[in-house]
Formats: sequence, structure tokens, C-alpha cells
Amino acid sequence: MEVKYHPSGAPPVELVGLFSDLVRLETELWDLVDHRLRGEHDLPLSWFEPMEVVDRVVDCRVVDIAEALSITVGGVSKLVDRIEHAGWCVRAPNPNDARSSVVTLTPAGRRVLEVAQGSLGNELAVRLGAGVSPERLASFASTVRDLRRHIADQLGDAR
Repeated sequence: MEVKYHPSGAPPVELVGLFSDLVRLETELWDLVDHRLRGEHDLPLSWFEPMEVVDRVVDCRVVDIAEALSITVGGVSKLVDRIEHAGWCVRAPNPNDARSSVVTLTPAGRRVLEVAQGSLGNELAVRLGAGVSPERLASFASTVRDLRRHIADQLGDAR
């Protein structure tokens, strides 16, 4: 797709349409996955993602979750409060930095995350994997990663 920019600075119609499609795809996919995780595991998708970060990051802090998910520290702190209240994670003093705490999953949190990961995989296979060929899906995934890196580089330049 050749992208031509309008002299006024208005984005080309192709990019506006792509943006709209990406936003709608994310919203529709989020709602479908969230519905499944809530129905099968009483686990909102908004909790699942931070729990995955906590599970894979050693000595995970709220800031680690915020960076991994591209959301604010304040928003993550509130999410962790809710997940902790549900009994699926705990905070403990950070042995390396007294100003922060380390978040870990409880045994119950690990169990619900493990079974929810299976449900997520199944839902994504139905919603994405069955929608296009594996080659097209791999190309799309690569394109999305490239665009996210490009935006991260731009944000890094602005800081």
C-alpha cells in the first residue's frame, strides 16, 4: 500500500481505516476473550494479563507490569490491589529496594492462571488462528511487532 500524506497533515484515508480496523479488532477480541475467561474462571482479562507478567518476571514490581502492558503505574497498582483482594497474588517488601514491593502469585493464582491460559489459547485459535492462514497470521504478527517497535522508538526520541 502506497501511503501519501496530504499537505494539510491530515492522515491518508488508508491509515485512518487501518487505525479504525485495528481498534475495533482489539475491542471485539478483548470482549470475546474476557467473556470466556470470566465465564470459565471468574477471571477478567484485565487481571489475567498482569498475572501473566507476575508469573514470568522474577521479583516482579508494579512498574514491571506497567512497562510490560503499556499502562500506568497507578492503574496497575489498583489492578494488583483487586487481584490481591481476590487471593490470587500477594505483595511483599522488595529486598532490593525498600521503596517498592514485589508481587507474586499465590498457589490459587497460579492454578487459575494455568487453566485460564488454556482457555485463552483455545479462544485465540478459534478467533484468530482459524481466520487466516498461518503464514498470513505470522506476517501480521511480525508487522504489528515492527509497528510497536517503531512507536516505542518515537516515544523514546520524545523523552
